[in-house]
Amino acid sequence: MLVDKTMSRRTFLLGAVSTTTLLAGCVSQYPDQPSVPRSPRVEGSPYTVAELTDMYGPLEDNGYMIPAVPWQQIDPMYYRQRVPDPTGEAPGTVVVDTPNRFLYLVGEDGTAMRYGVGIGRAGFSWGGNGVIKWKQEWPKWFPPKEMIERDPKLEEYSNENGGMEPGLMNPLGARALYIFENGKDTLYRVHGNPDWTSIGKAVSSGCIRMLNQDVIDLYNRVNNLPAPIVVYQ
Repeated sequence: MLVDKTMSRRTFLLGAVSTTTLLAGCVSQYPDQPSVPRSPRVEGSPYTVAELTDMYGPLEDNGYMIPAVPWQQIDPMYYRQRVPDPTGEAPGTVVVDTPNRFLYLVGEDGTAMRYGVGIGRAGFSWGGNGVIKWKQEWPKWFPPKEMIERDPKLEEYSNENGGMEPGLMNPLGARALYIFENGKDTLYRVHGNPDWTSIGKAVSSGCIRMLNQDVIDLYNRVNNLPAPIVVYQ
């Protein structure tokens, strides 16, 4: 019986060693797969490098190839992002915070989609409540008479001459949303912009400027026209 117990113990130990060896062999033969490195989050934003590269990358739209935006050179607070709604306006309302260079589209859940904008001289000429009565993809541009008076070379794009054809260098960019007040066109626009350096700034001319990638996103979200718009000055 002692021999049997000894043999049984020896057999158990040998079995344990064999099992351990076998398991060790399994581990060495089939190591854990290395985890895929995650794209680092960009400081001051809710996004990773990969997400921003995708969000502001090159975009083909209606036959036009919109170039990528060098988002690294823009303040992260101006990246398109969902935030708690600070406006208190009804869902579906577009709110332009002129002093802080933000545009909000108020959502249903106490949040708003926030976009960075640039403000032109015309951007300070109108404020209050209005409606976005219509919107257009790749619009023509008709410089106002006051602008033509300052720069007579723009006469070729006047209303009488048919305006500037749509395109990447058209000042209205990829989309335009037209603001009316009391049934009249205010000549105030929310529009795309080929110059990304104007975001977050006040520039010499124009209305509410957005990155082309952002104005396309806004355009697709503003579906029920006329849509209310409030401009804070």
